[in-house]
Amino acid sequence: MPRNLASTSEGEAVETLTRVIGRFRAPAEGPLVVSIAGIHGNEPAGIHACRRVLRALEARRPAFRGEWLALAGNVAALGRGRRFIDEDLNRIWLTERIEAASAGGRDAGGAEGREREALLGEIEAALARNSGEVHVIDLHTTSAPGSPFSVFEDALANRRLAERLPGSMVLGLEEHLQGTLIEYVGRLGHVAVGFEAGHHDDPDAAAIHELAVWRTLTAAGCLNPAAVPASVGPGPSRFGTPPRVVEILYRHGVAPSDGFVMEPGFQNMQGVKKGELMARDRSGEILAPRQGRVLMPLYQSQGSDGFFIVRERRRIWLRISTAMRRLGLGRLAPRLPGVERHPDLDDAVIVRRRAADGWIVGVLHLCGYRKLGGEPGALVMRRRREAARP
Repeated sequence: MPRNLASTSEGEAVETLTRVIGRFRAPAEGPLVVSIAGIHGNEPAGIHACRRVLRALEARRPAFRGEWLALAGNVAALGRGRRFIDEDLNRIWLTERIEAASAGGRDAGGAEGREREALLGEIEAALARNSGEVHVIDLHTTSAPGSPFSVFEDALANRRLAERLPGSMVLGLEEHLQGTLIEYVGRLGHVAVGFEAGHHDDPDAAAIHELAVWRTLTAAGCLNPAAVPASVGPGPSRFGTPPRVVEILYRHGVAPSDGFVMEPGFQNMQGVKKGELMARDRSGEILAPRQGRVLMPLYQSQGSDGFFIVRERRRIWLRISTAMRRLGLGRLAPRLPGVERHPDLDDAVIVRRRAADGWIVGVLHLCGYRKLGGEPGALVMRRRREAARP
């Protein structure tokens, strides 16, 4: 029978939290689902959601395949109610830093370095004892109110999971953020999606996370959808109907010395006009560089992302993109004008600057390429790796 090795009550304070929130496992082999909650210490809603799901599974004992593992992210920061102690735990999942830590190098120290190693140890142990397909969902909340949304590397398997989750699907965030947990898991060849459930203090955030966990378990094949409790999920949204698919257009990065202060009143997916006052810093006013919708405006003291601007995309483009990738049209990228094969990187191309400013980049995105960075007069793009199937 399935068993939960470490269930806890929702009333338990996060200060007493251990790394493994709980585990539910069937004797037979099957998929592995890993839920990460609280990788930022001021975002405990995912912890409460995982506890609710564990209690429901224990009480109902539904037919179950594989394993679900619920892990706490930054235990040290959760105990203090801070986003992080020394550095953002969701920005240090870089291969070179993990390898340096494994070799006993300089990256082994620091509060978040220790948290990453402990979290990675639990994930690797789960991978070692399971041979099925792997799905990882990273549960977050934001410092601004608004409707839920998912972020992911735009591989087709990640997209399939995101389509099962409530709220908007955000494309292109991985081109602006480096060192995230889901990026690292994706490089290992697994399905990985980040999910934002609303404001840190929103009473609906835990219920939205709970719904996301149940839907991940059904999407992965651990559970039949009929086993999901009918009462799961929040009431009607207070934020209207958000766009289903959006694409990142712009990121405004900040540093602690900037004195960045967001203008009050913005919420996720709110429309903004070009030239609208968004924030202020030591240099003066910060205006929206283009029209769109604001995403993740920063209303907390810690964080390096001031705000993002996104635009809505029609879902037909997702279907076109899926068809183009299944036909393998990405292999023809070097034949596009202004595009050439990268001499050193597999599945990568160099887009000359004139072509990068036009429609070519959009076509490459449809074919599964992502921006890696720039070279003098050029843009480097590489085809995304699709999740491996066992």
